[in-house]
Amino acid sequence: MADKRLTTLILGGARSGKSTHAEKLAAACGERVLYIATAEAGDAEMAQRIAAHRAARPAGWHTVEAPRGVAAAVARALAELPSLPDALLLDCVTLLASNILLATESAPPAESESALLTELDALLALRREKLSHTPLILVSNEVGLGIVPAYPLGRRYQDLLGRANQHLARVADRVLFMVAGLPMVIK
Repeated sequence: MADKRLTTLILGGARSGKSTHAEKLAAACGERVLYIATAEAGDAEMAQRIAAHRAARPAGWHTVEAPRGVAAAVARALAELPSLPDALLLDCVTLLASNILLATESAPPAESESALLTELDALLALRREKLSHTPLILVSNEVGLGIVPAYPLGRRYQDLLGRANQHLARVADRVLFMVAGLPMVIK
């Protein structure tokens, strides 16, 4: 049984098994999982990926699609659900950061970072205030292990997500790093 007080951050590279492991952790908490999806279908291939992810989720899970405004979307979902969820799963911070960066691209980098941290802190506060015994599982890519992007927006994104991951790692009770489907406990 999962510890109901935990906030868990799962980091790793692309196709490292982050989402699969996060889903296993959420399922171990109970049947009522509130899945917060941040992806947007910008093209046909992404729409197919989103559809496949939706179809693979257990029937008892409730999905909230929130490319931005995550805490507000979760609060609306909680008001509609017949009971509190057994776990919250945000998949993923990586796409949330991208969505916020693209929405604030013409603003100074500090404004994008502030917007992302405000979103994440609002979700953490909602969880503390209304769901203090419900585990929160956050999935994010570790973007600091590859090359520095050759273009300014890519470097800005890498900085933004790296800082957000550091912030979440500080406040999380547990941090896991996924490599080839294997979780390593970092914190």
